Amino acid sequence: SGGRPAWLSQQYPEVCQVDEHGRRAPHSDRHNHCRTSPVYRKKCHLINTQLAERYKTHPALLLWHVSNEYNGAACHCDLCYAAFREWLKKRYGTLDALNKAWWTTFWGHRYTGWDQIAPVDHSINGLILDWQRFISDQTLDFFLTEARPLRAITPHIPVTTNFMQPNVGLDYWQFAPHVDVIAWDNYPRWHRDDDVVMAAKTGFYHDIHRAYKRGQPFLMMESTPSGTNWQGVCRPKRPGMHMLSSLQAVAHGSNSVQYFQWRTSRGSAEKFHGAVVDHGGREDHRVFRDVAEVGAALTRLSDLIDTTTQPEVAVIYDLQNEWAINRALLPRNQDIDYQQTCIRHYTPFWKRGIPVDVIDSAQDLSAYKLVIVPMLYMLRGTFAERLEAFVRAGGTAVATYLTGIVDESDLCFLADAPGPLGPLFGIRREEQDVLHDGHDGLLQAVEGNALGLSGQYNCRHFADVLRADGARALVEYASDFYRGQPAVTVHAYGQGEAYYIGSRPDETFLSDFYDSLSAKLALQPALATVLPAGVTAQIRRSDAAEYVFVMNFNAEACQVDLGAHSYMDALTGAACPPLLDLDGYGIRILHRARST
Repeated sequence: SGGRPAWLSQQYPEVCQVDEHGRRAPHSDRHNHCRTSPVYRKKCHLINTQLAERYKTHPALLLWHVSNEYNGAACHCDLCYAAFREWLKKRYGTLDALNKAWWTTFWGHRYTGWDQIAPVDHSINGLILDWQRFISDQTLDFFLTEARPLRAITPHIPVTTNFMQPNVGLDYWQFAPHVDVIAWDNYPRWHRDDDVVMAAKTGFYHDIHRAYKRGQPFLMMESTPSGTNWQGVCRPKRPGMHMLSSLQAVAHGSNSVQYFQWRTSRGSAEKFHGAVVDHGGREDHRVFRDVAEVGAALTRLSDLIDTTTQPEVAVIYDLQNEWAINRALLPRNQDIDYQQTCIRHYTPFWKRGIPVDVIDSAQDLSAYKLVIVPMLYMLRGTFAERLEAFVRAGGTAVATYLTGIVDESDLCFLADAPGPLGPLFGIRREEQDVLHDGHDGLLQAVEGNALGLSGQYNCRHFADVLRADGARALVEYASDFYRGQPAVTVHAYGQGEAYYIGSRPDETFLSDFYDSLSAKLALQPALATVLPAGVTAQIRRSDAAEYVFVMNFNAEACQVDLGAHSYMDALTGAACPPLLDLDGYGIRILHRARST
């Protein structure tokens, strides 16, 4: 359904999206159909019914892949507006409740009729936030409509669709329960800047997709055998990178390596996108050999199918929070960097080979030792109560500046930040300073602090001026008018502890802080040794065995100390030496029985 024929747009103009100025889009491109349109839903239902009837007994039918890369693009047609207003009636019940939730009395924008509501007034944050929620829900409903005949005719065949990087305007956490297996399309920009930084970011994305169905492997539905043609500068993968990047997905929980595309198109928009077979139709070239080598490796790794990863650490990256914080008009609106900040708090664990789940704020917290909550500006549902219960029962929580500011309607709490989380963290924010680019602040570790931090660190962009209300300072500000006041605190709460980081500190601080916290909590890395810079290790386990993927994202070769454990090479069956050699962009997969 992502791409429709021209006759359909011509015969049924309602299937084409309308922009917020009322202009209907011409037939072009893809993924620009109206998801509310009854005609388009009927046509998709018909063709999916015919596909299911035709292939229902075919021995090669293993999985239904519904549509392709749903996105969060908006349609402003009358059908979508009518559906949006019905969605609002179900959510709020009355106009009074809606006006209160959106605070429409500001600027005199109060609504007195449902038909007055159009999602074009960007001064009402709650309206635009709910509009994005509606788009996500309507896209999910469209997917369910497409999947319905497949499930009815072939109930024994699982159904999926391919997700993308998470910030496309859809709440994939709402989709996840409705697919039988998670699948996603992975296109890192290798060899553009720092491959190690890109590898950590890619690991973060893989770990989100594994966490959508915790304990269940996912599928890497698309990747490129070499380069793309839509990334600005599309460099081919350097020798070794195809095997490394493909098996990185497997290391983080994928049970497949799949490609777009098998053979290069002769024409149109992706005729220069990488493929297994190029225009020349030959197999005697590097890309084809790289793909064949990955296929051979996967054949030898078939026992991995039944392994899982069960992390002790969770980083909360909440998609609805991202929609809200990016529209909030804060004291500093440059470099909000919500997703990038979550990745910065994830990266110290990735560097040490400590597995991490990336989850949203609606998920269960009880399986973790440590829950990290960067910039959770919007507290949805019962999250504050559940985080408090998690810490009281012995868990450890870390939160940062810009946490606990508004409720799920984007209304500010009538309390100092972090709002309902204040008692848990034992602090309250009296002011927030925002720093210009290049005007870094300075932090100083408190002598004898509980995590053994020492020396000075830089901070930038945001600085909460905190008042301790039961918490103890680990780090203080060493510059500006709030010099000597707490910047990083810890608060004992029940059987656990809650840490608050009031500024955006440098990488050295995050490394030192999470190193100390990992040691205190006895978090288990994939390898119990210190990894060289640019090398990570990820682990998959079953009851019988464990597999450790040791990956070098540097162009230069290195050695990794395997410590006291003995491993076999999962691809060759040979015993691994205590000092493991890794080529540049090299990967080794270690195997051992759990009993050893």
